[in-house]
Amino acid sequence: MGWEYWGGDQGGTRFSSLAQITPDNVDRLVGAWQFRTGDLDSRPPAVMARTKFEATPLLVEDSLIFCSPYNEVIALDPGTGTQKWRYDPKVSNSERPANRYVCRGVAYWVDSHAAEGAACRSRIFMGTNDARVIALDARTGVPCADFGDHGEVRIEIGKELLWPGEFQITSAPVVSRDVIVVGSSIADNVRVDAPRGTVRAFDARSGQPRWSFDPLLHDGIEAGHANVWAPISADDERGLVFLPTTSPSPDFWGGKRVGNDEHANSVVALKTETGELVWSFQTVHHDVWDYDLPAQPTLARIDTGEGMRDVVIQPTKQGFVFVLDRDSGKPVWPVEERAVPQGGAEGERLSPTQPFPTHVPPLMPQRFSRDDTFKPLPLIGSPSCDAQFANARNDGLYTPPSTQGTLEFPMTGGGVNWGGAAFDPVHQILYANTSYAVHLIKLLPVAEAEGFTPPRGVELGRQRGAAFAMTRRVAISSLGLLCNKPPWGTLVALDLRAGKILWRATVGTTEDRAPLGLAFGWGTPLVNGVVITAGGLVFTGAMDAYLRAYDASSGQELWQGRLPVPGVANPMTYLWQGEQYVVIAAGGHSEEGTTIGDSVVAFRLARPGEAPTLWSRTIDRPGGRFMGGAGAALLVIVLIALSWWRWRWRRSQVG
Repeated sequence: MGWEYWGGDQGGTRFSSLAQITPDNVDRLVGAWQFRTGDLDSRPPAVMARTKFEATPLLVEDSLIFCSPYNEVIALDPGTGTQKWRYDPKVSNSERPANRYVCRGVAYWVDSHAAEGAACRSRIFMGTNDARVIALDARTGVPCADFGDHGEVRIEIGKELLWPGEFQITSAPVVSRDVIVVGSSIADNVRVDAPRGTVRAFDARSGQPRWSFDPLLHDGIEAGHANVWAPISADDERGLVFLPTTSPSPDFWGGKRVGNDEHANSVVALKTETGELVWSFQTVHHDVWDYDLPAQPTLARIDTGEGMRDVVIQPTKQGFVFVLDRDSGKPVWPVEERAVPQGGAEGERLSPTQPFPTHVPPLMPQRFSRDDTFKPLPLIGSPSCDAQFANARNDGLYTPPSTQGTLEFPMTGGGVNWGGAAFDPVHQILYANTSYAVHLIKLLPVAEAEGFTPPRGVELGRQRGAAFAMTRRVAISSLGLLCNKPPWGTLVALDLRAGKILWRATVGTTEDRAPLGLAFGWGTPLVNGVVITAGGLVFTGAMDAYLRAYDASSGQELWQGRLPVPGVANPMTYLWQGEQYVVIAAGGHSEEGTTIGDSVVAFRLARPGEAPTLWSRTIDRPGGRFMGGAGAALLVIVLIALSWWRWRWRRSQVG
């Protein structure tokens, strides 16, 4: 049983009907094989430092096929992990892509008009970091000569780039009705007149352009983007594709883009074959918080209490879940326009209201108070965090960016991120990973920003053409810990029909980040997603080096499989020669400062008499292996000692 689409199916439900691995036998999972792409050996360290291995493999044509962060397409034997073929498009190491070298996946398509056994009857499509769409024979990896120019089409961007990596393609294309649809990822916070966020469609056989769609009308406004960097969904039967669009440029000041920004920050349904707009639903009006739609729309059939209905489920960075009718785009349950904080920066014209779902609860808290500050040692508190929060504006969700500094929670990375949600059609439950962290956003007048060099850990966005530049940083204490109290990452189970959170489970520990390998069950940020199975399990990676299995009905953590580095990718599962495998790309995450790697790791149930080939372990209590209050105190003491030692060492170097 295969896995033919990045999200498991065209609607991205990430659900597998496989049931060989269950809560009763998950303790028998062992490492089946490990494959290394070779990137660590072949790429300079400075290039690897701009890498995110986020690919989810497909199981098609008796091969496990995925892309490396540098767009090398690799086919493996599903049972052994042995390489069968490899294609290298020769992406330059000097691209400097704004969103790092990343390729989340490839797409698979079979030409029903071609004869059995014909070259390129089955194809693998991929978008690249240097803005190409490539077609390969799915059985051999040879470029399809009849597609574009010897197997590739180069995207015509229509605007001169400031540097090669300002524009890239990071997510898998979608193929439906013989049409390839491709989005793009574009550098944020660089300039008002940024490249447009045009979605493009090509003929799957010839590569000829079919249509293009720009979410922004550009009628009297100055802005670019509203691009689609997250994966797209498709409904073959209806002949529709569903786009999760992003915010216009720049992100944090919209004085030159008056109004609600057309189809930005929206779920947009287009006719697959023509690109004609069918409907659009906006989740954020006039976004100045970088609350774009980061996740694939999930296409599901749900029981609303009044019968079954085809819907589009859209999770957001804010933790909202919008449930829309698939034909009309209208909310299945009421969505209210509620007043939100006002008083933006000079020249800003904010929307007075924002949409709030009423039936489906948020997946996470949406307000941060001083009581939520993390105090590992309560008697000491966290003075470095208190200082960061002291003057920041904090009026709750949708507090506008300001020159005094604004506290943004959930942060601009979510909530839910590109990993998206998963839906169990049998039990009608939605599962999603969420991250908990605080961003501090500050606007700098243009004159003040000239010549400004941000301190370490602070991002500077020039927002050229706007009245303000911006700085953004995650609120972190002097001990290197997030300023908000744990958990920092949770897996959530949501009953859509009842409008009820069933359970939350903290995912991840500090084991691979803290001194001495101390493992505190505080969770880690979770940008990646999950896979759910009919066997009653939810699998996910985290920012520590484990693949985890949770009981889908209770949220209890049942098993951990050790990885060489963190698996910050969506796992997948498949059946091969009678055995169920679970696979995840383990490459770490350069933005989060984890160890970087280049592995794909597979697990399966142990065969009779077989010992584990990769370390795995069961969890003997809910919540996983963690250390309590005494351990937390020990960690703080160790961190303080290390900070003092580092200070003394630096003083000695200066002296």
